Amino acid sequence: MRRDFSFRHTIFIRLVATFMLIMVPVVSLGIYIYHWAIRTASDDISRTAESQITFYLSDLENEIERMKLLQYGLLEDTDLNKLSITWEAMNAIERVDKINSVINRIIAVQNSSRYIRDVNVHIRPIGKTLSALLGASEMDEDKFQVFGSDPSRQRVGTRLIDWKGELYLSAVNSRGSQGRAPLFIVEIELDRQRLQEALAQFNTYPDSGTLLTFGHDGYSVSSGSGEIRVGEAEILRQLKDLPSDRSATFSLGEQRYFISYARSERLDMSIYRLINDRIVRKPLDKFYILAWLIAVGAFIIILIYAISTYKFIHKPLLKLVRGFRRLENGDLELAIVHGANDEFRYIYTRFNQMVVNLRSLIDQAYKQKILAQRAELKQLQSQINPHFLYNSFFILNTMAKTGDTERIELFTTQLGEYFRFVTRNASDEIKLKQEIHHARMYTEIQAMRFYKRIHTRFDELPEEYEEIRVPRLIVQPIIENAFEHSLEKKARNGRIDIRFESKERWICILIEDNGDSLSDEELGRISNRLRHEDAQSETTGIVNVHRRLAFACGEGGGLDVSRSDLGGLKVTIRIPLGEEKRLV
Repeated sequence: MRRDFSFRHTIFIRLVATFMLIMVPVVSLGIYIYHWAIRTASDDISRTAESQITFYLSDLENEIERMKLLQYGLLEDTDLNKLSITWEAMNAIERVDKINSVINRIIAVQNSSRYIRDVNVHIRPIGKTLSALLGASEMDEDKFQVFGSDPSRQRVGTRLIDWKGELYLSAVNSRGSQGRAPLFIVEIELDRQRLQEALAQFNTYPDSGTLLTFGHDGYSVSSGSGEIRVGEAEILRQLKDLPSDRSATFSLGEQRYFISYARSERLDMSIYRLINDRIVRKPLDKFYILAWLIAVGAFIIILIYAISTYKFIHKPLLKLVRGFRRLENGDLELAIVHGANDEFRYIYTRFNQMVVNLRSLIDQAYKQKILAQRAELKQLQSQINPHFLYNSFFILNTMAKTGDTERIELFTTQLGEYFRFVTRNASDEIKLKQEIHHARMYTEIQAMRFYKRIHTRFDELPEEYEEIRVPRLIVQPIIENAFEHSLEKKARNGRIDIRFESKERWICILIEDNGDSLSDEELGRISNRLRHEDAQSETTGIVNVHRRLAFACGEGGGLDVSRSDLGGLKVTIRIPLGEEKRLV
């Protein structure tokens, strides 16, 4: 049975879907606001952090510029130049005096900035290095080679140099000839610890850090705790892949960090400030919880709406649909009960009243139909009895005149069974084997009457169809019609065949004759009467049988007429098979 609707197309699903569509923008707005708040907070923190490190980097530039000026002053120091040029001409006292003067000068330079760890002057002509921390000592040839002997470094001025993990500010005094070793080098070593302390001032948030880098793969100073200190190498590796924006995010271990940075092209330095994203999200934890509460609340609202819609709308509608289905299947005893005093109660009351009215009308129509069918059956019986009785007496009279006592006995026995079957007022429905037996009795009686002119063939009914119940007198009237209207006037070679066939869910009884009086117009009139029932039209034996079969068997049951291969009329009686179509 084809379903009239599917669950996914019901009003219930559409209502819930519509409500969810309404809720989606609300939930989406909440998600958007949450992410917008995180983005805004992170942008604010990033801008603040960027502003702070940019200011610090600018201050560091100024500080290093001041150091450069002090270096230039040392390059022009009179005592330092005398030491490098007139060392051989000085006596011991002068040498000591000049060395002490230069050391006092570089100590003053060291004390001028908290970022200076040591100041060294490497004097090549005398082979000594004067240091603010160590005083006078033998010249460090390695440093001199790095800061002075390399041709690429022999130029007047100062520059930052990364050497052995430390950062130096170097100034070279050449002799004025390109390619020659300088007379002396003034070198300032920056204090890594002081730089770390300066960077630590930016670590105002827990689990945050700051990183200062020089060049691309060289000197770096970091300040932080936890994973930031341990993962400095990984941080430096990831910094190469950062976008050109001023702020970005990256992961370190299981933590994710917001990063802001500032760069000084003059110093070739960059400062990166790392802030754990939990710092950004922490002020929004309450909002996050609130967002989840809203989401859960929205889900509960949807659930409550779905349950209430199902209970108060879909379930009553489904009950009404089921009622109509039961009504379609012929259940006229149903009554829908509804306790709530709402619109569905009125609908159910009207439905129940409709079923009562329908049952009453069907009962009236059914009883009238039954009475009419029984009246037609009685009329058929009354039509058969006098006509057939006259013919039977005529046959008996003929047999008696000829002295055919053996056939008289057989004929009277058959005639008695025939009239007993026709005249009894038992049930209007009998087994098919009883109906066929009666039709066979009638055929044998007629065969005795027309044994010289008409030949009969009556096949055996298959055993599997014997117990099917059918209305009384559905086969014999068709055979009688063949004898009276097609074969009775034939002088010789009359023929009537009764056969059985099964087609899908039907058993068919075929009655054919070779009468020659049936015209195409008459065949058309008979077929038209069977197809179009008219209560005012004349009811013949064939029409009577067709109506009773159609009424008893339902759609498809009844008679079909056509021209027989024998030349006369072919009547097909269709009786349904299967438990759902059997008459009980």
